[in-house]
Amino acid sequence: MAEPFDPTTHSHRRFNPLTNEHVLVSPHRSKRPWLGQIEAPQPVDLPAYDPKCYLCPGNARASGEKNGQYQNTSVFVNDYAAVLPPPGPIAPAAPHPLLTTQPMQGACDVIIFHHRHDLTLPRLTLEELGKVIEEWIRVYKMRGAQDGIKYVQIFENKGSIMGCSNPHPHGQSWSLSEIPTIPATELQSLKRYANNPDVAPSDAPRGLNGRPCMLCEYANFEVQDQGRVVVQNEHWVALVPWWATWPFEILLLPHHRHIPSLVELTEDEKVSFASIISRITIRYDNLFSCSFAYSMGIHQRPIPLKDGDSGANADDDVAHLHLHFFPPLLRSASVRKFLVGFELMAEAQRDISPEQAAERLRACSEVHYMNSAAATQ
Repeated sequence: MAEPFDPTTHSHRRFNPLTNEHVLVSPHRSKRPWLGQIEAPQPVDLPAYDPKCYLCPGNARASGEKNGQYQNTSVFVNDYAAVLPPPGPIAPAAPHPLLTTQPMQGACDVIIFHHRHDLTLPRLTLEELGKVIEEWIRVYKMRGAQDGIKYVQIFENKGSIMGCSNPHPHGQSWSLSEIPTIPATELQSLKRYANNPDVAPSDAPRGLNGRPCMLCEYANFEVQDQGRVVVQNEHWVALVPWWATWPFEILLLPHHRHIPSLVELTEDEKVSFASIISRITIRYDNLFSCSFAYSMGIHQRPIPLKDGDSGANADDDVAHLHLHFFPPLLRSASVRKFLVGFELMAEAQRDISPEQAAERLRACSEVHYMNSAAATQ
């Protein structure tokens, strides 16, 4: 007779309903010895101002442009933008139906979080985090209102092992003339769920026009179950999703009502948003007592509604605001998770269960380890 299934020991697959992909969970592999690459620790002894930093106030950037003497946030057009403003050239005719070209125009902005070179999101005050949120909203509204823009992606890469080329606290916004692959896939999944007549009614919040919302339903379940919840407050829940790929991945989303985008946030929801971002990122740093690397991205309605457009009758207006945190660290500050081999050729795979990851993050203090160390000196 087979032994009872134990999700903390036995390998199994889990389904991601947002991306329609599976992840292989292999919790027993976390015990394997590691003789692979060891990452250099992220620097934490940075100066408050670096005269060589392209992002510090008053300094010249690579383009020769000078930054203003900003005190909180600052935004400028990326000197090395991945997409360029319209109008763009017309795409050439495809030499074969399999070899198509689609023009892409838009803009790339750098969003600086703070004037100090040595700070990161977990070390900002709630008031300072609130200013970052207001800047995200401003850029989303500004770029989303421009002609030809169909999608605004706001994100942050933190740490050199996640491709960040400058430690000064900053993120980016890419505004595009087409909706990119991953958010387009999520929106299609949300639309399919909203229009599914077989979805059973529940006490979860509903989407526009009273339609079911997959993420409202999921958040409602997780808040009641609690097994994967890391932290929550009156408006938001941060959890390691059932289908997480990265070891300590977090999905952050509102759980009390359906919110399509940052624009719809109330003042109270903005305050609690800043609070939960702080609590998440402090736990991240405290997990391995390091400046914890991650990529974070905001998924929401592709662009804000135009003036006079309620959006309530639009069949494809199904977005539910949420943030993805994808951190690479697996065992310590120096051992990361690589998406290679099986992950590239077959499907995603993880070495600890989402429940184990959530438990470890819940156990972390909400007092930043650098503040704790300073308090004991």
